[in-house]
Amino acid sequence: MSSGRETKMRTPEGAGIDLSLWEKILNAVRSQHPSLNRLWFDQLVPCSFSNGVIQVQTQTPAQLSFCQTQCQQPFTQAAQAVTGRLVAVRFVCDNIPAGGVFNEGDQPHPLNPDYVFENFVTGPCNRLPHAASLAVAEQPGKAYNPLFIHGGVGLGKTHLLQAICQKVLERQGDARILYLSCDSFINQFMSAIESGDMNQFRYRYRQVDMLVIDDIHFLAGRDRTQEEFFHTFNTLYQNHKQIILSADCPPSEIPELEERLVSRFNWGLVARIDKPCYETRVAILHKKARIRGLHLNDDVVCYVAQKIDTNTRELEGAITKLQGMGMLNGGKIDLELAKAALGDNDTPEQKLITIQQILDIVTKFYNVRPADLQGKKRHKSIAFPRQICMFLARKYTRYSLEEIGRYFGGRDHTTVLHAVRTVGDNIKTDKEVASQIAQLESQLTNS
Repeated sequence: MSSGRETKMRTPEGAGIDLSLWEKILNAVRSQHPSLNRLWFDQLVPCSFSNGVIQVQTQTPAQLSFCQTQCQQPFTQAAQAVTGRLVAVRFVCDNIPAGGVFNEGDQPHPLNPDYVFENFVTGPCNRLPHAASLAVAEQPGKAYNPLFIHGGVGLGKTHLLQAICQKVLERQGDARILYLSCDSFINQFMSAIESGDMNQFRYRYRQVDMLVIDDIHFLAGRDRTQEEFFHTFNTLYQNHKQIILSADCPPSEIPELEERLVSRFNWGLVARIDKPCYETRVAILHKKARIRGLHLNDDVVCYVAQKIDTNTRELEGAITKLQGMGMLNGGKIDLELAKAALGDNDTPEQKLITIQQILDIVTKFYNVRPADLQGKKRHKSIAFPRQICMFLARKYTRYSLEEIGRYFGGRDHTTVLHAVRTVGDNIKTDKEVASQIAQLESQLTNS
């Protein structure tokens, strides 16, 4: 270890932490929580150890958010096990920008430290949106305004949106960015009308450096909200402030969207993300594994890339599964384990089924849009097919309740559990529902 690194790990008062002790803590976290491990953990700097608290410096606000929300307990437990003392780990960051990324209620928007441009794998399916996003991050308000990215679930839209935010803050620390879902924008607009706070609402949305709205297709059919967004869009555009939008389809295909909004959404660049080809899937798997500090042999990567051809999110889920089963196998991940993990068997019942396949079959069967099932709508015509998706995902995939909930609009595990029980009860009491489920299961296992 270089003397420079050791000096960096000391506080001005001289209180420090033994570097070998910190390495043991890191190794303990990596072995006990493999899915949590990230390459950038090597950048974490233990800067002091006093009063039973190990203070650890992160490099970016996104790393700080990740560590505070997901790593606090694992690192504290590891520190207690290694030191044999009742200590705690506390994460800090000196590089907090004057601006930031905010969501509803002016709360800091948690960004994923993995969602940076360096970790985005490009291919024929996404080269244009990636290049456009990079250009916008380097010249917000000038390159492409607005930037409209559209594509299916799990293809990388969120990754690009967050990468832009992180790059802009890196280059311009005082930038104020609003990043939220279209559903949140609608709810805040309705609340502002009810409370008579429209002036405050308008000031908040029109005095930002960048506005990022996910799932903008939910504006469909909402005349008053479209009117307000139209004026917000115009104000930001005229002031050369960057607007970034994402959706599941291009502007011209959003139903019941005013023509003047369709026109404005097309002013900048409309870029589509498609499903990754085989070569891109191989590259994605290698990249995602490296981010987690996981080594996968080429035969394993090629096998997974052949088995899963839907989206990046499913590929990442496969890596998580491999990593977990690898720990049970003494850390060894070979082709045999990969086949077992992904259910490679000739019997239909054990065939690998993905959430995306379930979503595709259910949406076609009930004639609903994927965006509705993954959105906030609670109408019965939407809510019940969504519950069926959750039921089938729980039955035919190895995803946890939390992971299934995140896939369907960020819902928590209790919502998924309620859906599973509701559909299960309906199968027992309603012959029509039982028949529908049987048809869907037949399509899943025989497709």
